[in-house]
Amino acid sequence: MENRVTIFHNPKCSKSREALKILRQNNIEPLIIEYLETLLTAETLQDILEKLKANPRDIMRKKEKPFIEYNLANETLTKSELIDAIIKHPILLERPIAITNKKAIIGRPPQAVLNII
Repeated sequence: MENRVTIFHNPKCSKSREALKILRQNNIEPLIIEYLETLLTAETLQDILEKLKANPRDIMRKKEKPFIEYNLANETLTKSELIDAIIKHPILLERPIAITNKKAIIGRPPQAVLNII
């Protein structure tokens, strides 16, 4: 099975652009998902979380307005509620995230995406 790299990308984010550039400099042309334009699904987010061995807050941008506005730091919120919040407010998703069929990595710093290959 091919180990294709997919990147959840925000072209307005300098870290995301840099991660994409690093992949391409290493002869990797990833499948690019502009997650602010393409609806994320619970299944996709579950897959990312499993590959990262993470919980939803690990992939959330905690300084974004929806995180604060909806009190997503509240420890009583379930995993499902947090995933729903990311789906409703995709700006919450940390970026970039690169995944293959076996693992995932948050590209912070952007050079971290090289750990996916």
